[in-house]
Amino acid sequence: MQMTDLGRPREGVMWMVLSGLSFVGVNGIVRYLGTDLPAAQSAFLRFAFGVVFLAPVLPGMLRGLSGPALRLFAWRGVMHTIAVLFWFFAMARIPVAHATAIGYLNPVLMLIAGAMILHEPLSARRVVAVVVAFVGALIVLRPGVQALNLGHLSQIGASVFFCGSYLFAKRLTGLASASVIVAMMSVTVTIGLAPLAWWVWVPVSWAQVGWLAIVAGCATSGHYCMTRAFRAAPLTVTQPVTFLTLIWATAVGAIVFDEAVDVFVLLGGAMIIGAITFVTWRDAVDAAALQQD
Repeated sequence: MQMTDLGRPREGVMWMVLSGLSFVGVNGIVRYLGTDLPAAQSAFLRFAFGVVFLAPVLPGMLRGLSGPALRLFAWRGVMHTIAVLFWFFAMARIPVAHATAIGYLNPVLMLIAGAMILHEPLSARRVVAVVVAFVGALIVLRPGVQALNLGHLSQIGASVFFCGSYLFAKRLTGLASASVIVAMMSVTVTIGLAPLAWWVWVPVSWAQVGWLAIVAGCATSGHYCMTRAFRAAPLTVTQPVTFLTLIWATAVGAIVFDEAVDVFVLLGGAMIIGAITFVTWRDAVDAAALQQD
């Protein structure tokens, strides 16, 4: 007998580990490609390959979308396009571990945006979690102690706009399936990046094209594995596993790019992911108690 969704914790952990490895691959390759290609061009090629991968199933997936859904998809495309530009710019300029740790701010910003925009409850423990997470971010960045460059600021900007993208995605869950939401993200971001990529286009080698195709494959794999993880096990099981991504990113930075292992980045990243994991766990406990009542 097949186990029901959310009742397979070991499978959920396995999928989340594979997702983390995929995204570390994305980060490492983009870091390796460096600044030889403009951020807009690199991002466009990555998402264009994503559309190519989805091309066989796109017509059926996008048929029958409503006007309100299309408007939300367009706005999400704008947000995600800006976020992707910031992210590609940052990844080529700051250590892999720094980018990964700052990226953990996304769910923290979602808590704040959910309360301010979607009027979701902001309990005391969520406020504490937000404070702890931002202290963790300050430990990672250590302004005044280490030099912050445009790469760090760009990664923070990416987190803000990714948050905006996820808010639109949350609204879209009631209008379209998860697969359609992911497909439309690839289509709209590719369209949004096309004129920017054309504006800054420089000659590209076949090796660079090949690496960006692998980036697209790794990103698609990462999102697929994450979706499978969320279906197999609760967030209270899968969320802590994401900290392994920071460990692997640190290892890749040290071994491949000769980046120093920064204990403060590991500590700050642990505080951020720990705060989010605690909130996720407590929300799950409260939901289970309400169901029993």
